[in-house]
Amino acid sequence: MMTDLDRRIAHLLREEEDELIRQWEASEPGYVAQAMALFRGRTGWPSMVLLVSQLIMFVAGVWMALNFFAADDVLEALQWGLPAAVLLLGSLVSKMALWPQMHINRVMRELKLIEYQLAAKRGD
Repeated sequence: MMTDLDRRIAHLLREEEDELIRQWEASEPGYVAQAMALFRGRTGWPSMVLLVSQLIMFVAGVWMALNFFAADDVLEALQWGLPAAVLLLGSLVSKMALWPQMHINRVMRELKLIEYQLAAKRGD
């Protein structure tokens, strides 16, 4: 049998939990913070390797594209243009490979919030 004091304590605890959940939801990291989180944890080093290779492909692709536009004849333009296109597309694909991990991290964060809410409800 709950006394009036027990009810007030339960009400205050519920308010405190609600406030913690509101703070959790309001503190979702921004895009840059989420991107930097890719380089921590177990997937940190593959993400770093992917980022470095993406950067190398992009720089090489831009350099080859500049040579493509400076080419005088068709054969020389093809020799610079095709690798430039392949490198720039490879750079784009490798950058896009990191985005699913960002979304996985967001989903994991939300699952932790749900676990916390379920644990709080189970404690009632």
